[in-house]
Amino acid sequence: MVDPYVPTHGNAGYKVESYDLELDYRVNSNRLNGKATITAFATQPLSRFSFDLSGLRASKVLVNGRRPQRFTQRAGKLYITANLPDGAEFTVDIQYGGNPKPEDSPWGELGWEELTEGVIVASQPSGAATWFPCNDHPGDKAHYRISITTDSPYRVVANGRLVSRRVKASRTTWVFDQAAPMATYLATVQIGSYDEVDLATSPVTMRGVLPGRLIREFRHDFGRQQDMMKLFCRQFGPYPFGAYAVVVTDDPLEIPLEAQGISVFGSNHVDGRRGSERLVAHELAHQWFGNSLTPASWQHIWLNEGFACYAEWLWSEESRGLTADQQVSKAHSRLKGLPQDLMLSDPGPELMFDDRLYKRGAITLHVLRKHLGDEAFFELLHTWTKVHRHSSVTTTEFIALATTFSPDEEVLRHLFAAWLDSYELPPLPRRR
Repeated sequence: MVDPYVPTHGNAGYKVESYDLELDYRVNSNRLNGKATITAFATQPLSRFSFDLSGLRASKVLVNGRRPQRFTQRAGKLYITANLPDGAEFTVDIQYGGNPKPEDSPWGELGWEELTEGVIVASQPSGAATWFPCNDHPGDKAHYRISITTDSPYRVVANGRLVSRRVKASRTTWVFDQAAPMATYLATVQIGSYDEVDLATSPVTMRGVLPGRLIREFRHDFGRQQDMMKLFCRQFGPYPFGAYAVVVTDDPLEIPLEAQGISVFGSNHVDGRRGSERLVAHELAHQWFGNSLTPASWQHIWLNEGFACYAEWLWSEESRGLTADQQVSKAHSRLKGLPQDLMLSDPGPELMFDDRLYKRGAITLHVLRKHLGDEAFFELLHTWTKVHRHSSVTTTEFIALATTFSPDEEVLRHLFAAWLDSYELPPLPRRR
């Protein structure tokens, strides 16, 4: 299982069922010691297999409780020599450690990164291997249990439900369980000198974790997040996870980041004027589009970003800002003046995070909405998130589902071909 957009990551021959991570982290020395117990099943006969692991050294490996014939590390891979039959379930225990650091990539530094005081983990698309051994491919989703022991003054946030918190002397162990299947790039650990505030209990429990000095402005800037949640539940379907947390780091961040059940913002996104509210909506929408429905490969990233961008415009309309029609017209005018070298259905790794992909993806959804009508369009979104809840998705699957809602399948296929499969930006349809 290797993604051509990120060819150095991902590993063939098996699928992961669960990761059980026991981490011990020293903030002052940036020292991470870990034990990963990975349960997987072979999809072919194996004599050797590998995990992604970057910048950290494995010291001990067991396969089904026994030492393998050998294990070696090179070029961001941990190679393990062991014979496993096709279809066999197996467990690998890996002890590892080192000073974690982000990995250089074409999209900047990714993964585990020190803050002024604490840690941020931002792994999209290929940074997970900087803190645990894994099959770093978006299509291999698994259950996670994450235990982190660190210095007691710090608060830890990770994916899923906080199962326990145990204080022993000057250190605290936090244990989280993420039952819903999760891609490696969405797994995260956030550590900092944070306070916690409650934002809402309905329709979903929402909280903020942030420096105390920012709480007043945060309550204002994120004060309409509950209304966003209500809107998105109405338009996309039920929220797919148990709760939602927003972390605000004391450091500024260039862009916010989504993880499963969590979004991470920088202190610069809290200004007391709701200056980043469209991003609040964008990151929340990713819980449906990206986290519950995860692209089977990075080629399909418009299914993440186009949908999240369109959610911004839906919120703008709901909150009496620009209507979706006005947002589409504005974005389309801007895109017409930019290079016409992006194909939405296969943008390539160089353009997969290009803002044009976000905007063109959102426009495509609006054009589809106009073709289907509001009732059918939002019924399509509900069906899409329900049928593929907690699974991996492709553009082909979305098109196939959309055709079942269209009165004219041929017209719809021409619509998708023009907006998804060509470089040239199509004109907006004439208003009826």
